[in-house]
Amino acid sequence: MTPGLPAHELTEAVSIFGHPIPIRVAVLKERSEHVPAIDSVYKFNPQVTAAILAGFAHNRRVAIQGRHGSGKSTHIEQVAARLNWPCLRLNLDGHITRPDLLGKNVITLRDGKQVTDFEEGLLPWAIQQPMALILDEYDAGRPEILFVIQRLLERDGQLVMPDQNRVITPHPFFRIFATMNTVGLGNLSGLYHGTQLLNHAQLDRWNIMATLDYLKADDEMAIVTARVAEFASPDRQSMLRQMVALAELTREGFATGELSSLMSPRTVISWAENVLVFHSLDLAFALSFLNRCEEPERMIVAEYFQRCFGRQLAYEKSS
Repeated sequence: MTPGLPAHELTEAVSIFGHPIPIRVAVLKERSEHVPAIDSVYKFNPQVTAAILAGFAHNRRVAIQGRHGSGKSTHIEQVAARLNWPCLRLNLDGHITRPDLLGKNVITLRDGKQVTDFEEGLLPWAIQQPMALILDEYDAGRPEILFVIQRLLERDGQLVMPDQNRVITPHPFFRIFATMNTVGLGNLSGLYHGTQLLNHAQLDRWNIMATLDYLKADDEMAIVTARVAEFASPDRQSMLRQMVALAELTREGFATGELSSLMSPRTVISWAENVLVFHSLDLAFALSFLNRCEEPERMIVAEYFQRCFGRQLAYEKSS
């Protein structure tokens, strides 16, 4: 065991994930509080799993692109969970600042006197230990934030702390990942307002770009059934297939600009759970998804419902 590294063993990926992935990856022997919980029914995409494992095994910079609700961040977390690897998610939306990332000076009391101390940010804290850092919404990050991260993305990247005249070398078991809705070319489709046009120097530093789409219908049904056991009966399975078909229509409608919202697998699970709560498929659908839609779009969604269930949606809108 190399000094300074956490106790681990090299394991063939196929023995953990079942897919024929020719990668040996380190599995840490101890689980810390930052290791995600294992989702035993999670469905792994083989290609995306291979990309993420390459990130862990070979310290590659891996970015995953896909529509919202497709499970990009969760996919990384579930790989990390099975490797006992600590994980931290940072959302690079418009609210995060340089001090949030790097740290800031704070005034504290020491021996009855006010003194100025430097409070370390999340980024320097994360890179100095075994950690998989997930930069969510990377394509929505402001330029000044992305330039902080850019140096870290290089092969032997380090973190420069200008306020402290310090350069931090990452821990040997530090890994960095990103998720994005676009491929860094801005909001060309009009679906993701607030995303940025990433320059080539930013994109070129990501060694691997994987794409994650939504689950196949049978896989999505299996996950919903695992979450909501009451839907395992034959009649409920038939209903569930129609529910998943409706979810797929909303995703197609979102992709073409017909809808401004879509049903993720998580939404389908909520719908199934709410069916048991309200004993009404239609009311549960309205409360789980329809009420999120803009008024003109509800007629479109109601048409989707009729196509999938062969009848009109029966639900009274609250006044």
